[in-house]
Amino acid sequence: MNRNLLNLFAAVLLMFVLWGCNQTEQATLPAATPSGPVRGDTFIEASIGDASNLLPVLSSDSASSDISSLVYSGLVRYDKDLKIEGELAESWQVSPDRLTITFNLRKGVTWHDGAPFTSADVLFNYQLYTDPKTPTAYAESFRQVASAETPDPYTFRVTYNEPYAPALISWGMPIHPKHLLEGKDITKSPLSRQPVGTGPYRLSAWSAGEKIVLEANPDYFEGQPYIKRIVYRIIPDQSTQFLELKTGSLDFMGLTPLQFDRQTDTGAFSRLFNKYNYLNFGYSYLGYNLRSPFFQDKRVRQALTYAIDKQEIIDGVLLGYGRVATGPYKPDTWVYNAQVKTYGYDPIKARQLLADAGWVDTDNDGIVDKDGQALAFTIVTNQGNDLRAKSGEIIQRRFREVGVDVQLRIIEWATFLKEFINPGNFDATILGWTGGPEPDQYNIWHSSKTGPRQLNFINYKNQEVDDLLERGRRTFDQQQRKAYYDRFQEILAEEQPYTFLYIPEALPAVAKRFRGIEPAPAGIRYNFNHWYVPEDEQKYSR
Repeated sequence: MNRNLLNLFAAVLLMFVLWGCNQTEQATLPAATPSGPVRGDTFIEASIGDASNLLPVLSSDSASSDISSLVYSGLVRYDKDLKIEGELAESWQVSPDRLTITFNLRKGVTWHDGAPFTSADVLFNYQLYTDPKTPTAYAESFRQVASAETPDPYTFRVTYNEPYAPALISWGMPIHPKHLLEGKDITKSPLSRQPVGTGPYRLSAWSAGEKIVLEANPDYFEGQPYIKRIVYRIIPDQSTQFLELKTGSLDFMGLTPLQFDRQTDTGAFSRLFNKYNYLNFGYSYLGYNLRSPFFQDKRVRQALTYAIDKQEIIDGVLLGYGRVATGPYKPDTWVYNAQVKTYGYDPIKARQLLADAGWVDTDNDGIVDKDGQALAFTIVTNQGNDLRAKSGEIIQRRFREVGVDVQLRIIEWATFLKEFINPGNFDATILGWTGGPEPDQYNIWHSSKTGPRQLNFINYKNQEVDDLLERGRRTFDQQQRKAYYDRFQEILAEEQPYTFLYIPEALPAVAKRFRGIEPAPAGIRYNFNHWYVPEDEQKYSR
């Protein structure tokens, strides 16, 4: 969906194989000052929507998870090379049968209110995620646990009945404070607006619909971050964000391809900002609500995919900064299946498949129909993402050429989630998923994940896919896992519950006064706590 349904999902749910991160020619990093990193200054960026809930167990939007990733910590995380390293856990041991993990927790860690962090918090976290009263989309990994125990305040042990390949990284989910949530109704907790974590930043202020302010945590267990303050400004329009960036009112922005390629190639911009580009971890897609009678026949979905010129979107919307997507994994990675069925742009084939499914233009109005009903539906997508909106316009035009009447509706982010996606109240949607190295796709594609607020919101159900996903997560042998995921990709390619559109490149711009940025396979934000501004270049004193 975005950089949480980018960052939050990346740890547990939608994990893809890594791609390298490369600076562009425009990104020239100034040398660090001889005195080394210093503390101070403010980092300002924009969000297209306000956060909805700062309890990670309850939220699934990117705005919330962007904040939560700085406020909370997990037991483990990915390092710059997307290898698992400890966070709240100093180390861990895995039993020879791979069914038990023993975590050795850091000592001296405190919550933002000063209370000590212990293994009791981790056990409570497990109980919170698996409590049937907790309305969360993230319980699946924790339901695999057979038993959890706390031998002492700094040891947490978890045992599984069966092998579970994503077990270790599943403990990268944010840990919630037991002393503030135990025995409380999680859905009514004040922590949804006033979070208390163990992370590098604390919530300082939240003006709904305007901004969220975080302050550096002086007691952070890895040392106080150098950047004193982070301000997230709520700016729903990317064009407005770009104007704010150029005036220096923002320090960071993910640029659109047009902005990156043609609107920032000036001396004035290059003096103020560095630009980076690297292939993103996720993909964009057109998802079909399979509850709709329009999309019950796979021939219709295949026809719609044939009707779309994906390269046209990459060239015209992404300006070449992306690659064609054929499934949920990126090319040139161990899990990617290069042999799946592909759908090149073929409007003749599209019309034939529609006719085979009974959709023909019987009244010569240019729109195919069946049993007196025209093939006409609405694609919804979220406000604030020009790439999705422009892709939708191209798709709308191409569908019309094969006799399909489509309306495009762009909706404010919070409303989009609450009234359309979460309740399944849509025909089709343009969205995206982002992930990391672990290829488990259970939460998106398994038939058990079609309930309210869960991630299989298109209602895809396939028994063989269910079996493959269950087998894939039960084996550690990479060759065997690949066999399962290869077949999984073949089925998705045949059935086309999504039209997989493209894998975009990330195109961030960062104010040049920030030092310590080191591009890596994980991108550029993985070491944000080590970014700093030389004292003589600091812009904000308070």
